[in-house]
Amino acid sequence: MVKIVINASYDRFCVSHKAFLRLRELGQPDALHETDHGAYWPQAASPQEPSLNRCGILIPRDDRRLVQVVEELRGEANGHCAELKIVTIPDDVEWVVVKKDGREQVSEQHRTWS
Repeated sequence: MVKIVINASYDRFCVSHKAFLRLRELGQPDALHETDHGAYWPQAASPQEPSLNRCGILIPRDDRRLVQVVEELRGEANGHCAELKIVTIPDDVEWVVVKKDGREQVSEQHRTWS
């Protein structure tokens, strides 16, 4: 089975600054290369500051470290206006994350033309 992280709210996918730092601690390559905007904020900035909680948008949704962090931190892994959820699908499915009515879901990949 494959675990995939999606955003069950209407805003865009992102992780909290706390989750982002944990991903870096675990050596997640995309998190290590992404700029940590929170590192430049003054001490007075709250961890709930929205601009500090829009991290991790480039991390693959099936990354084992991302799944681990969402399982560990639960609601604390949610970025600004995000509600992260783990969806489990069979190994042999070619999948894609799509938005349906503003929320993300995992769908089986198929061919489309425009």
